[in-house]
Amino acid sequence: MNDLIQLKNKSILIMGVANERSLAWGVAKVLHQAGAKLAFTYRKERSYQKLSNLLEQEGMTDATVVPCDVNEDESIKQAFSSLNQKIGTFDGIVHAIAFAHGEDLQNDFIETTRNGYAFAQDTSAYSLIAVAREARPYLNTGASIVTMSALGAERVLDGYKVMGVAKAALESTCKHLALDLGPDNIRINAISAGPIRTLASQGVPTIKKMLKDTKEKAPLKRNVTQEEVGKATLMLLSPLSSGITGEVLHVDGGYNIMG
Repeated sequence: MNDLIQLKNKSILIMGVANERSLAWGVAKVLHQAGAKLAFTYRKERSYQKLSNLLEQEGMTDATVVPCDVNEDESIKQAFSSLNQKIGTFDGIVHAIAFAHGEDLQNDFIETTRNGYAFAQDTSAYSLIAVAREARPYLNTGASIVTMSALGAERVLDGYKVMGVAKAALESTCKHLALDLGPDNIRINAISAGPIRTLASQGVPTIKKMLKDTKEKAPLKRNVTQEEVGKATLMLLSPLSSGITGEVLHVDGGYNIMG
C-alpha cells in the first residue's frame, strides 16, 4: 500500500482521451483517486472541449492540458517543451493512441490501402517511439511508460484487420524501447485490454461479437471494465512494478489463455 501512496503528487501525462468511455479516461480517474498530478494532451479543438468538460465534471480542473498531434514530430516536441515549462519533469506517461481509417476496417484486409496501412502504423505504433524520444529528457529516474494494446496484436481477430497489425508493431516497439530506456531506469510496458465499448472500438465491425465471445469464453465469464484497465495501469506506473519492463500484461478476464 505504501508503494501506491507514492503515486501521490507524481506527475503523469495521459495521451488519448477521446470521451468518457475511453480507456485513457478510465485510467485517468483511477490515477486521480490515487493522488497523481495529471496532465493531458489533445489533438483537435473539439477534443479539447470534450476533455475540458470531463475534467470539470471529475474535479480535475487543476490538470495541465496541451495540444499534441502525434503524427507531427514538431507538435510532439512543442508539447513536451510546454509541459516541462508548466509542470517540470514526469514520473509516467500513458500512451493510449490508436487510429485506422474506417474503410480499412470495413473492407477485407487484402484491400488495405498503402496510405491506410502507413497511417495506422504511424498513429498507433510509431507515435510511441516519437513520444518516448521527446519525453526522455523530461522523465525522472524510475519513470514508467504504459501503452494500450489488444489481443488482435497476437491473433487474427475477425474485424480487427489493419489495427491488429498496428498493435503487433506497437507491442514489438514497446519491447525495443525497453532496451533503450532501461539504462536510464525508465520502464515501458503494454496492457492488452479485453474488448470494451469505446469510441475507437465502435469502428471495429465485429466489436459486439468480441464482447459476446469474451463474456462466454473467458474464465471470469464477463468483460473487463475501464476501471480494471486503470488499476492495472496504476500498478505498472507505481513502484510495485519496479522490476517489470518490456512486458505485455493481459487484462481480459483470462480470455487470452483459452484455445
